[in-house]
Amino acid sequence: MNIVVASDFTNIILVNLDDVGYGDFSCNGAYGYVTPHIDQLAAEGVRFTHFLAVQPISGASRAGLLTGCYPNRIGFAGAPGPDSNYGIHPDEMTMGELLQQQGYATAIFGKWHLGSQRQFLPLQNGFDEYYGLPYSNDMWPHHPQQGEIFHFPDLPTYDGNEVAGYNTDQSCLTTDYTTRSIDFIQRNKDKPFFLYLAHSMPHVPLAVSDKFKGKSEQGLFGDVMMEIDWSIGEVWRTVQELGLEENTLIVITSDNGPWANYGNHAGSAGGLREAKATTFDGGNRVPCIVYWKGHTQPGTICNRLAANIDLFPTFAEITGAPLPTRKIDGVSILSLIEGQEGANPRESFVYYYHKNDLEAVTDGEFKLVFPHRYVTYGAYAPGNDGMPGQLENVDLKASELYDLRRDPGERYNVLHQYPERAAKLMRIADEKRRELGDNLTRVKGTENRQPGLVNN
Repeated sequence: MNIVVASDFTNIILVNLDDVGYGDFSCNGAYGYVTPHIDQLAAEGVRFTHFLAVQPISGASRAGLLTGCYPNRIGFAGAPGPDSNYGIHPDEMTMGELLQQQGYATAIFGKWHLGSQRQFLPLQNGFDEYYGLPYSNDMWPHHPQQGEIFHFPDLPTYDGNEVAGYNTDQSCLTTDYTTRSIDFIQRNKDKPFFLYLAHSMPHVPLAVSDKFKGKSEQGLFGDVMMEIDWSIGEVWRTVQELGLEENTLIVITSDNGPWANYGNHAGSAGGLREAKATTFDGGNRVPCIVYWKGHTQPGTICNRLAANIDLFPTFAEITGAPLPTRKIDGVSILSLIEGQEGANPRESFVYYYHKNDLEAVTDGEFKLVFPHRYVTYGAYAPGNDGMPGQLENVDLKASELYDLRRDPGERYNVLHQYPERAAKLMRIADEKRRELGDNLTRVKGTENRQPGLVNN
């Protein structure tokens, strides 16, 4: 009889934070608080500096993360709320299903946001266990604009497929997710497991336990970040104590950039342009740290282009799981994680947003931005203490080219200095338009798949 031991497989822990900007870890320059456990994982692993969320909005970003697809390929857009009638299509393979076929125990603790109707929930889409919120934590009756703009019903907290309560005290969420994560690891220490820890914070409304209340110099946002760092530290400590460190891969990233119009309750894009809900890099470029003892070279900085949709095929390669027969857009970045010299698996990335708008394209060095309407955070003062500030829509009326090597803040249009680079990026964009379409140019997509629509 073949006996399976821990060294025969690789456990995977994926921590996906909510609205954490590129500058929100202290190893990336955060002020007024420290994230020592995250910083230590970065020091002992790989820190990616050009890692992109597939879209700058929660639901679509998570749909891409968990399927390895541009969200428009699978017909998923935006951030579905309590009344949305769509979610992840049953024909799409999620990361949970990918790993279940290899015998992994799978769990998600935290925010789901791939549809809140029963058929869209985690237990029907590749996860053995689920505890958390079905969508964003501000979609509840206590929203500061409730009755004025929004009319949210009570916010459910799910335990499996059942509602465990409504309008849960959010100061308990980070601790509850952490406690359940530790328990899941302990129960599955002798077999392969996939833990998807999808913290609801620091998405507004911010809430923190008494353990960290008032601990940071930056106020409530800093307190929340310190508690998230504690959570990651507790999970890592559990892995170490159980002797699982050498066969456990840990990834820390975020679904999109900071929600900047919430002012002191928002994070930092680290000098990148704009923030969440825009396809300038303040919206898409997010922190990413990968730690895998014995595989990652300590202190590695990776400047190569990568995206959260690349984690799906990466996990498939690591675990030997067969990829789905339906086309995906991610590419394995295992070569970058292991520090292979000259590796460059992702040569380009297209910035789709909304339902099917192709707003920009990059090759990792230059970025070509197409005319489109976007929301800007710089026209008015941001909000304060949980209240949002006013936003303004702006039209970019002509294409602009940015040299990200010298201008990561996308401030200087160099289109006329580098016409050959613009032409190269245009060819990439046109190829993707032929495949997926582009509502901005009224081109019909040829391969877009449909979301999980419900007939009402």
